[in-house]
Amino acid sequence: MNKYIIYIATVLLAACGGAGQTKEEPANNPNKTSVTITRAQANNAGIQTGKAQIMGLSSILKVNGVIDVPPQNMVSVSVPMGGYLKSTKLLPGMHIGKGDVIAVMEDQQYIQLQQDYLNAQARFKFLEAEYFRQKDLNASKASSDKVFQQAEADYKSQKILIKSLYEKLKLISINPDNLNENTLSRGINVYSPIDGFVSKVNVNIGKYVNPADVLFELVNPTDIHLNLTVFEKDLDKFSIGQKVFAYTNNADKKYACEVILIGKSLSAERNVEVHCHFEEYDKSLIPGMYMNADVEVKKADALALPNDAIVEFENKQYVFVQKSTYQFDLLEVKTGSSEGGFTEIVPVDKTQNISAYTCATQGAYQLLLILKNKSE
Repeated sequence: MNKYIIYIATVLLAACGGAGQTKEEPANNPNKTSVTITRAQANNAGIQTGKAQIMGLSSILKVNGVIDVPPQNMVSVSVPMGGYLKSTKLLPGMHIGKGDVIAVMEDQQYIQLQQDYLNAQARFKFLEAEYFRQKDLNASKASSDKVFQQAEADYKSQKILIKSLYEKLKLISINPDNLNENTLSRGINVYSPIDGFVSKVNVNIGKYVNPADVLFELVNPTDIHLNLTVFEKDLDKFSIGQKVFAYTNNADKKYACEVILIGKSLSAERNVEVHCHFEEYDKSLIPGMYMNADVEVKKADALALPNDAIVEFENKQYVFVQKSTYQFDLLEVKTGSSEGGFTEIVPVDKTQNISAYTCATQGAYQLLLILKNKSE
């Protein structure tokens, strides 16, 4: 009987002692870099593996610039003889066609020029008749050579005067062939030399303008081009015919361009201008507009993995290296150019040979979730 009492007491004491002890739990390891999954987890996550491959990848260089127009498509309109602006209907942004009347000018010098031309023509008829008369008389020795030479000089001088006045009238858009005493005018029309738009209006009605003053600035935007600013170090990445895709800050649409000219001089900031032609004209693009551009740089061989093989965590890039069938280690890498669903992989530690590793090419983010959930 005493034996049984001692045995029961011993069991109770052992039980009480065990109840006072706490079961040891594994410590948290937030920096854990290895994860082991089950076969079911691998199937659910769609885990696939493969090795990095050497591929030709194009890199994208980002530059910026502005929309510009060639000099022949930008016109500053002035009046060669000056004058007072009588009328104009131009406003900035207005469309105008080639040959449209864009302003009317008035000045007394226009009247004087027309008067001088008509007087010169009238006098020319007299001098012409006198020249031929003296020519005949001189041929028969009825007049001296001096008289004939004077008549000849007056005749030729008048021809020169008429020609110069003729060109001056054309310069201010007056047709001398239609000019007579009944068509004298105190005003002249100013015509648009191009099809395009008004970019600036620098005058107002009644203002006197000098020959050097610019009345209007006109732009023909159909031949606009993109003027990129390229740093000296990136200049060797550009070539004639290269594709460029331009876009504005607030638009998703990209405009295809082609490099047509590469500058040959450096600015004080060590920049070079690269000119690109838009493949299709878009009316929403106007000169002076700021543009961003993506330039596809020539392909180079690089070690690459599918984009799905690369995960990002805390602003760093990683891949999962397979250690066994269901065990993977997290490996930090650097990324480079991307193209066609593949991204260049550069090891952080240059002694590592990433090409020798088998990596998770699909399901990498699922592995990251499992790893971080287990480490918490």
